[in-house]
Amino acid sequence: MTVMQTTAGTPAPNAISNVTRTDICSAPPRRHPRPDGQDHYTISEVVAFTGLTAHTLRWYERIGLMSRIDRSHTGQRRYSNRDLDWLDFVGKLRLTGMPVADMVRYAELVREGEGTYPDRRELLEATRRDVLTRIAELQDTLAVLDRKISFYGDAGRTREEERSR
Repeated sequence: MTVMQTTAGTPAPNAISNVTRTDICSAPPRRHPRPDGQDHYTISEVVAFTGLTAHTLRWYERIGLMSRIDRSHTGQRRYSNRDLDWLDFVGKLRLTGMPVADMVRYAELVREGEGTYPDRRELLEATRRDVLTRIAELQDTLAVLDRKISFYGDAGRTREEERSR
């Protein structure tokens, strides 16, 4: 799985073709520590790259938030660049406040394929609305803090002026 932004492929000029949709990173891709093909990371390396704990990574796998992680011949987990991209996206979803159940549902939809694009979009749009509501609440809270800070700044200057008279 990858962090996805769906874009349409460009058809050849004057050609009738099925325009395919391709998943690409929505932001400039984060530089991976290793190139594709050589991207086998241990759980401890992923812990270092992501800041997540090994317990969290195993939990993500257990609840279905991560698809099946490749294993070495000794059974050791081997993460790929695609897994790192997915974890980066999951981190963004966590920052939105999306419930874990919704994140797991989104992961299930991704695994089900392109036919789930409308459901995925709906889930992300609902999350976006929630984020916009939280941003508005935070902006209101910031305005209250700014008024209080200004009040105390003005009160402090007034007291200093009174003392110096």
